[in-house]
Amino acid sequence: MKILVLNGPNLNLLGTREPDKYGTQTLADIETFVKDEASKLNVEVTFYQSNVEGELVNKIQEAKGNFDGIVMNPAAYTHTSVAIRDAILAVNIPTVEIHLSNIHTREEFRKISLTAPACIGQITGFGANSYKLGLIAINNYLLQN
Repeated sequence: MKILVLNGPNLNLLGTREPDKYGTQTLADIETFVKDEASKLNVEVTFYQSNVEGELVNKIQEAKGNFDGIVMNPAAYTHTSVAIRDAILAVNIPTVEIHLSNIHTREEFRKISLTAPACIGQITGFGANSYKLGLIAINNYLLQN
């Protein structure tokens, strides 16, 4: 099974960016953590991060026929990107949206996700464990469907 793990804007700054909200682990730390879990699940993971909305849309489109599922932290694009939402719907690849912080306890504008309705589920608020939980969730979903 092949899973694409997508990361949106500013996640390349993890570890130093608002550690009180996002923790002290870097994106590289999280990738290592996820790879360890993927190995236990016998799942192949590929990681990609971009600050550019169109590049994320391209990766989602390129996933069709190449990946079985997507775990995605769209970051700020969660609240603004109809393009990412439409790309998820267009490729029809099961996608789990994840967030490090609990977006539902933050500013009002962060409580609205334009992308989550295009996904099979959303995991939010568990720090780096949100990635692990997202991987487990997509793996279980794909095994059952």
